[in-house]
Amino acid sequence: MSAASTPAPELKREQDYLTTARAALARMREQTLALKVQAHDPISAEHLARTLHLRAASLEDDPSTTLFFGRIDTDSDERWYVGRRHVADDRGDPLVIDWRAGMSTAFYRASRTQPMGIVLRRRFGLDRGAITAYEDEHLQDRAEHDVRSQILAEEIERPRVGPMRDIVATIQPEQDEIVRAGAEQTICVQGAPGTGKTAVGLHRAAWLLYAFRDKLARSGVLVIGPNRAFLEHIGAVLPALGEVAVGHTTIEELVASVPVRGTDATATAVLKGDARLAEVLRTAVWSQVGTATEALVVPRGVRKWRVPAYEVNEILDELRTRGVRYDAARQMLPQRLAHAVLLQMERAGDSPDDRVQDTVARSAVVKKYAASLWPALDAKAVLFSLLSDGEELARHAQDHLDADEQALLVWEKPPRSKGAARWSRADAVLLDELADHIARTPSLGHVVLDEAQDLSPMQLRAVGRRCSTGAATVLGDIAQGTTPWATDSWESSLVHLGKPGSHVEVLDRGFRVPASVIEYAAQLLPHMAAGLGAPVSVRDNPGRLDIVPVAEGKALAQTASVVATESTEPGSIGVIVPDEWVSKVSKALQDKGIDHGVLGQDHGDIDHQVDVVPATVAKGLEFDRVVVVEPTAIAAAEPDERTGLRRLYVVLTRAVSALTVVHAQPLPPALATEA
Repeated sequence: MSAASTPAPELKREQDYLTTARAALARMREQTLALKVQAHDPISAEHLARTLHLRAASLEDDPSTTLFFGRIDTDSDERWYVGRRHVADDRGDPLVIDWRAGMSTAFYRASRTQPMGIVLRRRFGLDRGAITAYEDEHLQDRAEHDVRSQILAEEIERPRVGPMRDIVATIQPEQDEIVRAGAEQTICVQGAPGTGKTAVGLHRAAWLLYAFRDKLARSGVLVIGPNRAFLEHIGAVLPALGEVAVGHTTIEELVASVPVRGTDATATAVLKGDARLAEVLRTAVWSQVGTATEALVVPRGVRKWRVPAYEVNEILDELRTRGVRYDAARQMLPQRLAHAVLLQMERAGDSPDDRVQDTVARSAVVKKYAASLWPALDAKAVLFSLLSDGEELARHAQDHLDADEQALLVWEKPPRSKGAARWSRADAVLLDELADHIARTPSLGHVVLDEAQDLSPMQLRAVGRRCSTGAATVLGDIAQGTTPWATDSWESSLVHLGKPGSHVEVLDRGFRVPASVIEYAAQLLPHMAAGLGAPVSVRDNPGRLDIVPVAEGKALAQTASVVATESTEPGSIGVIVPDEWVSKVSKALQDKGIDHGVLGQDHGDIDHQVDVVPATVAKGLEFDRVVVVEPTAIAAAEPDERTGLRRLYVVLTRAVSALTVVHAQPLPPALATEA
């Protein structure tokens, strides 16, 4: 590998090429903005206007980044510049090809053993939107030895403040294979800290929208994350790649049909997340269908037509087994009853047509009779009945839950009405399940589910409903499971998601977390995730690890002092603390004159260099440097030792460059080795 870092003629030519590409992109955007909407109707005009608006937004140039980050020269004398979006000259010839284009695959995957027709791969060193250096790999030159790319390492380790960046310049071959998996394929990624699983999932969404835009633009793509702070952290990635129409939500927001004002005991919440509840709810819904005890009698003119009860029950049984939702079958019932009347008319010698059947189906007699047998349902009313009445619950749950489990679900003091119910987060998931039994949930084209190891079976079912006719990218790390219902098996999770047998890909090469930090945190793995291998850092820079013991009562002052020192260098700083310490750590930083934000469950504040982060919000985030305060208190806040160590593992692996641990309390025994 050869490199250049001074303004040599070749470097000047590449800089001039970038200038030309920027001018072409500006021209493309101007042409888009100049287009006038012409349509025959207002709906088409609105759709076209929105399409042009989105295209113009995707063509905005970000002066802090370059339009391309690499170049490949082929053995057929072609040269392609690879960048974040396609850029063409005024004749339509490509100046830059999109990183998602088929030709770009070789930039990420070509090697000396498999050059894929590539003679030279060039990576560009970048600084604030300008090209400052380049490195060349001659992939078909057997005399040249493999050397780790310095430009690649510098890009991965480059300090940042603010939200997560895209990784299009640093995608590795194993990551690229996941990114470009087919649209119909659900992929589960077991990724250790620092392996880039979140970035891979987001870039997969961007690639799918590029490769299957017509389909996915209609059906939609959704990213689901663990909390709002996480979504704020990753929210700029897809827009930076030109994809501005992808939704972002949390699992709580996904199922939000009622205000959440109640809380459940841990055992109750775990039970409400159990997949057996789906069958209890299904039984409760379909038990609402009655049994006919009297014939349907339909007066029409001077005649009365009679459908006997046994025939009505046959119709009810047939509708139950059609495989449609409760409401869909309910809406079919009047037509089915009317058809039975029509057959009676035909047997009597009449010749009724479809208009007669429709008239009978809409008649007050038939509608009232159908409603008495197949009533309209409200999900909240059904769940309220189950949770407020032990006998009602037992009637539907006796084949699925034992008496003790049923007792956990029933409210000790039932509210007077469903309107007064204090629904919990777990109840909201049950309501979502009930709503789907009543009426089918619309499916999106693709769902990216991050931190999936923390979802209960019932939560996974809620996500699965949103991609029942599409596919999913499932991201997580079993070692980072910190909920009482966290999974120990991706195979089991995929079954609950409705995607059994999907491929599980393992990422274990750590690009973002340095070796010193990984090795320190990995001491916890045997105690909380036996059999799960530790990630292997592939960076030359081992990073920095500082363990700072302090006297009792001095942790706050020492934390402020450490942060003050760290903040003199560029890059983001996360101060991760026990949740109950957030306000006092924030005050200690304020007293020290350190400007900072505070991340929380319901909001993100990611524009500061320094952020105070509650331990329960840290998952999925990353900072250039991390200060962890009182690891033992962080672990002790969880309901059991295993979950506490998993929480601590998450917290300790958020650093990209350096980790400082400040503690007055003794460290957990698993971390007794302080290096």
